[in-house]
Amino acid sequence: MTYKIVSDSSSDMLTLDAVPFASVPMTIRFGDKIFVDNADCNVPELNEYMSSYKGKSSTACPSTQDWTDAFGDADCVFCVTLTSNLSGSYNSARVAADEYMDAHPGRRVHVVDTLSAGPELRLVVEKLQELILAGKEFDDIVAQIEKYHKDSKLVFALQSLHNFVANGRVSPAVGAIVGVLGLRVVGQASDVGTLQPISKPRGDRKALQEIIKLMKELGWKGGKVRIAHNNNEQQAKVLRDALRELHNKLDVTIDHCRGLCCYYAEVGGLLVGFEG
Repeated sequence: MTYKIVSDSSSDMLTLDAVPFASVPMTIRFGDKIFVDNADCNVPELNEYMSSYKGKSSTACPSTQDWTDAFGDADCVFCVTLTSNLSGSYNSARVAADEYMDAHPGRRVHVVDTLSAGPELRLVVEKLQELILAGKEFDDIVAQIEKYHKDSKLVFALQSLHNFVANGRVSPAVGAIVGVLGLRVVGQASDVGTLQPISKPRGDRKALQEIIKLMKELGWKGGKVRIAHNNNEQQAKVLRDALRELHNKLDVTIDHCRGLCCYYAEVGGLLVGFEG
């Protein structure tokens, strides 16, 4: 029995250490300029282009064929997607899964709609790897991963909401005040997978305080933490160190966002996935 984990590129992952893994790229379009969010995506170039581009931009999810190609010939596939309330990635993966199982009777595919993005997808992928390596059966893994991702959470602190506003994800009224006079927006991925602003602190220090406060309110008690940032490693490290002061044996990592998450987090953004 062969296993494989596949995620769309909103997980910010390209490889996995112990279980076969594939990342299926999203695409980001600025007029005629297209960035494919794969291993060749030049993230610094994307950020530079994004900061100077004044026209309309958009993102696109993987096609059904992209997903099917990524499944390869595995007997059991676990597919992890960006929230279905911000993207068609889940629906595309669901169609691919049905076609794959129809074409290969006896093979199994389970698609996880994380209702989230970025580092929370990373947590789900890591948990899937742990369960597979533990020798769990497919149906047992499905049951455990569905419970796990409902208990995991995502919070964020953003310095701009321009691209969320441009793509209709938040209202222009909310987006207009973020970044003005140092204001940030701190919020969470809601239970239905939408962007839910919670507070609008001024400056990095207060934003980090609000992140920690929100994490505690959402049930964080020292569980695993995954931090992703877009050109804001300094504040990511400050947050990491503050969390370690609360739990000195904390399992926490810091990674730079890749293309899709860079586009939505924008420069300065922090995304924090954690076990609730």
